[in-house]
Amino acid sequence: MPGIIDFSVRFPSGVLKVPDLQAASGVPLPEILEITHTETIPVLDDHEQAWELAADAGREVLERSGVDPRSVGYVLYAGSGEWDVPFWSPAARVAEELDIRRAHCFEVANFCNATMTAVQLAADKIALGRAEHVLVLSGDRLAGLVDHADPDSKPLFNFGDAPAAVLLGAHDVRFEVVHSAMRTDPAWADYYRGEIVDDRILMRRRGHRKGLGDAYVRNFVELVSEILGELELPLGEIAFLLMNQGDRGMHERLLDTLGVPAAKSVFNYDRLGHMGGSDPFIALRGLLDEHRLTEGDTVLVASSGMGFSWGVTALRYGS
Repeated sequence: MPGIIDFSVRFPSGVLKVPDLQAASGVPLPEILEITHTETIPVLDDHEQAWELAADAGREVLERSGVDPRSVGYVLYAGSGEWDVPFWSPAARVAEELDIRRAHCFEVANFCNATMTAVQLAADKIALGRAEHVLVLSGDRLAGLVDHADPDSKPLFNFGDAPAAVLLGAHDVRFEVVHSAMRTDPAWADYYRGEIVDDRILMRRRGHRKGLGDAYVRNFVELVSEILGELELPLGEIAFLLMNQGDRGMHERLLDTLGVPAAKSVFNYDRLGHMGGSDPFIALRGLLDEHRLTEGDTVLVASSGMGFSWGVTALRYGS
């Protein structure tokens, strides 16, 4: 069965500090901390590019796994579509950097759901016999898309940057990609949109429409139920349920609705903001480093992205 052979996350050198957010936006410090839960968030510095950090992570997983770059059939670069350079393929640029010469390289734009979408696409390609290995890269520039001087952008003040690389294959996998289910509710397509302001692209919320929180819970609960039905597995046998670190309140609400104890999830809000599509892999790395996984454990990854899309992916831990 196709799965994840190895993965790596890179944290940038820049830091976004909550007191600076308060000074720029005028929003009271306690209100900002209700969003961020930490006073510092990793962000790309002025001299850093996301693709370079993603390439560095990709080089590490290829070398650590002993995988020949010539065996990589696809390079997928996942994120929002706002790359380091306009009208440009970061997937192809990383392939050039890593000496991957015969792969099909392209981008997957599904916002913070894009990385898990790319993992699903990669697993499908491998299962169909169309690739021996697939390299998935997560390389958004989320923090730079937020107007930190705009009080109405407060819900986005926890956005940070952490490029990552995920290597998938059919053999010697650490996590089997057992099943994945995803959906989009297009009624929320225009809730957030970008606009160009002084040569910057900034995310803007269009009004204060209610109901998105309910949509999150409803879609995640239904997708979890679908996955468990496919696996013929009761929820109690799930080892961990991981979720994007976008909103701690939503994270806790989903766990409460499902009846999953907090001990069966991972919370990094006290030290990190929302690192986009890399959130689940930061959580997985923590579980591995803390030796909290046992062979055969099933981990559910709940991911979401603006648009709005939701996904749940089941991973089975090997060793």
